[in-house]
Amino acid sequence: MNRYISHPLIRKDMIEQRLYQLALASSALKGSCLCVLPTGLGKTVVALMVIAARLGELGGKALIFSPTKPLVEQHSDFFRQALPDCTVATFTGSIPPEKRSEIWKNSQVIVSTPQVIENDLHARRIDLCDVVSMTFDEAHRAVGRYAYVYIAERYFKNAKSPLVLGLTASPGSDPEMIAEVCENLHIESVEVRSEADADVVPYLYAKEIEWVRVDVPGRIRELQHQMERVLADRFSKLAELDFIVAETASKRELLDLQHKMHAQVVEKSNVNAFSGISLLAEIFKVKHAIELAETQGVGALERYFDRLNTEARSGSGSKAAKRLAMDPSMRAAMKMLASCTEDHPKLDAVRRIVADQLRSNPDSRAIVFTNFRDSAEMVVKALEGTEGVSAVRFVGQASKLKDKGLTQKQQVDIITRFRSGEYNTLVATSVAEEGLDIPSTDLVLFYEPVPSEIRTIQRKGRTGRKRAGRIVVLIAKGSRDEASYWISARKESKMLTTMSAMRGSKSVPQFTDQSEEKIKQKTLVEFSEENPAVYVDHREIRSGVSRILENIGINVILQTLEVGDYVPSDRVCIERKTTSDFLDSLIGGQRDLFGQIADLARTYERPVLIIEGSDIYDLRQIHPNAVRGALASIVIDFSVPVIMSRDEEDTAAMIAAIAKREQQDHGRKISLHGKRSSMMLPEQQEYIVSAISNIGPVVAKNLLKHFGSVEAVMRASKEELIEVEMVGPKTADRIREVVGGEYKG
Repeated sequence: MNRYISHPLIRKDMIEQRLYQLALASSALKGSCLCVLPTGLGKTVVALMVIAARLGELGGKALIFSPTKPLVEQHSDFFRQALPDCTVATFTGSIPPEKRSEIWKNSQVIVSTPQVIENDLHARRIDLCDVVSMTFDEAHRAVGRYAYVYIAERYFKNAKSPLVLGLTASPGSDPEMIAEVCENLHIESVEVRSEADADVVPYLYAKEIEWVRVDVPGRIRELQHQMERVLADRFSKLAELDFIVAETASKRELLDLQHKMHAQVVEKSNVNAFSGISLLAEIFKVKHAIELAETQGVGALERYFDRLNTEARSGSGSKAAKRLAMDPSMRAAMKMLASCTEDHPKLDAVRRIVADQLRSNPDSRAIVFTNFRDSAEMVVKALEGTEGVSAVRFVGQASKLKDKGLTQKQQVDIITRFRSGEYNTLVATSVAEEGLDIPSTDLVLFYEPVPSEIRTIQRKGRTGRKRAGRIVVLIAKGSRDEASYWISARKESKMLTTMSAMRGSKSVPQFTDQSEEKIKQKTLVEFSEENPAVYVDHREIRSGVSRILENIGINVILQTLEVGDYVPSDRVCIERKTTSDFLDSLIGGQRDLFGQIADLARTYERPVLIIEGSDIYDLRQIHPNAVRGALASIVIDFSVPVIMSRDEEDTAAMIAAIAKREQQDHGRKISLHGKRSSMMLPEQQEYIVSAISNIGPVVAKNLLKHFGSVEAVMRASKEELIEVEMVGPKTADRIREVVGGEYKG
């Protein structure tokens, strides 16, 4: 007879009582805790017990985070059922900010994507002071600049009684990364349960794992050998530049070499390093093409070549893509591919394995995982017409060339239809690896192994939740698949060893007295009316500058700015560019840069451009005079001063200094009066002509003065164009190419 959890806030006879969950919840209530528990064993139930205990004792609010909208919807449904007397709210980007602010006030439990709460904190729409429990699902994401890090930092600065629960099935094998997660979430202890623990074993179901090895077809091997000739040539050219590296070098070794080259460019202006970086870019592209051929099939490679050729034809395409597209050996490989009609044997294996599964158990569900979207589409097409199989592709939101992503609404709809049985096979990329609650999935099929212990564990966790499950891994013999399999196995073993050593540990990174003192100094972030304020464009939230501004006592007000990135007063507006952004605008055409500068100068009395980062003359193979010319145009033609900053901290300090000077020393108000003003006719004419790459505002004015109208400029021949001051043959050719070239959009 089952026993159930009894608590005034938890629905009666709903949550089965499991001793390991009670033990984990008990530990989590003693202090902020990272809970590591295999997928399907009820991490959300542990969170429920912690939340119910905290709300019952302290009142206030509980906040639960999940990385994606489908996971948020899933958790919201669970908490609404489990906490019938609590108001449970769902926060996603589809809910208007003003409505979220009102919902926040009237809710006890909020389930949200982290980016939404991060934005609301920046915009001062919500306050964390009454949040008594904060749960981070997929807590291993709390590294770098992921939103979890900022939210936890604000939580421990603002909350009266903070408590964090981190949940993950796969924290990773790197002890340093685990330590970073613990430090970022202010974790005090780590609790671990594995599938070998006695109190967990009764709730586990068998997972049958099998590896199916297939031979790479001879025609694909010929393609591979053809592309290996290109690799050999590029490695030989690297050696001529004094960069010696074996053709068998791993991706990690090549990335390390790339980092070394970048350092030599910045520190020594090494010309060979410039050329080496470009050669490495070609090597990465060719290696990727070879991997697609041997592990995915000709369909995936065909799409990749299509994208490569499109990039090469594009004006903004990389030099690496252009050179590869013209390389005789690569062209020969593309011709071989056009005549190759043989499917990769993995597709036959998928058809056979999925069909057998659904034939033996028509009510079961299957998930096929692929690394690449192109492969997902190939697999869906391969399964079309297979008796008893109803397959659907499940990918992320981003759209690429000829590949439209799925909206979050479409993702939720597909999951619902998969759960109901309308679809019985999900063909998914990594977007389906985390957290999907589909207990009836009986088969998980890896189209290829992945060299990541986290992703491997998450994939395996999609089966064996409510009954025995089956896991099948496809491996192309003698390919990257075999290396990926062994890398993942080694990392998974290392992770289990690491987590076993940390079990129940209190030795995770502890916060020093200095950190505690920083937490106590709430005056830095308890923003008062006397503190200067700065409007910050919401697109700058990822830069880190806004967080630093908050930490040094500036009121950050998040807004969508039509002009500029930071507004510290009614007359000052600041546009921020990293050196990479600035130089990218010079390489890809100056229209966007000068358009932004023109808007800035027209709209505000005191416009400012801040360029942040390394020496602007050292980062790219761009002649210093081109950089100087652009800067001179900004300062002289637009009257916009340019300030150079070292890094994000330096940028934030400068913005803070301007805000204090404007608001405190000169008593100026902060105002968002600035909007992109309507251009006068001459400005519109100049803007149209300067939209052509290589043409700045000065050259645009010269052309218009010489010819008298935009129409006359566009009709002019190359010889006529060259007669204009500052217009050379290259610029004239570019104008004629844009005006007279065939549109291939």
